[in-house]
Amino acid sequence: MRVYVPLTLPGLAEAYKTGELGPAPLDAFAVTPALREWYVSDDIEELEYAALGRAAQASLRLLAADPAAARRRVVVAVDVADGAAVANPERGLDHAALGEVRITSAVRLAKAAAVHVDAGDAEADIAAAAAALGAADQGDDDARFTVEGAEDHELLWYATQEIPNLIG
Repeated sequence: MRVYVPLTLPGLAEAYKTGELGPAPLDAFAVTPALREWYVSDDIEELEYAALGRAAQASLRLLAADPAAARRRVVVAVDVADGAAVANPERGLDHAALGEVRITSAVRLAKAAAVHVDAGDAEADIAAAAAALGAADQGDDDARFTVEGAEDHELLWYATQEIPNLIG
């Protein structure tokens, strides 16, 4: 099963140093039954792209909590055994939890398929979105517009061999 683990660049650096994504439990995103129902598609690539987008939103929340981190969203795509990532059935229809899964054990970074990171030219918009997140959560329409602006930036794909260049 492919899962998308939201991180920050310091989080990616730590994973690279230790060789694993952890400690467990890890929150991640995947193609869950609730995400399938919400997205209304049978195309697995579209569904995985939606799960990646949900992980990018979670990465933005991590950035909002870590003002020292570079303002670039990071998502690691990793393959785990079926059953290793479990959706919370009680939150299945909660829009905020769509695609959310929990991984009960640390995952070796060597199992990562790719890393997705914002381009450097996205940093100003990502910084503004991270700063506006609290107000957006409180219902401020202008802040929501700013947060949604982060989604205008596509995450770039990097091979796992490129991680040293990303964190260096």
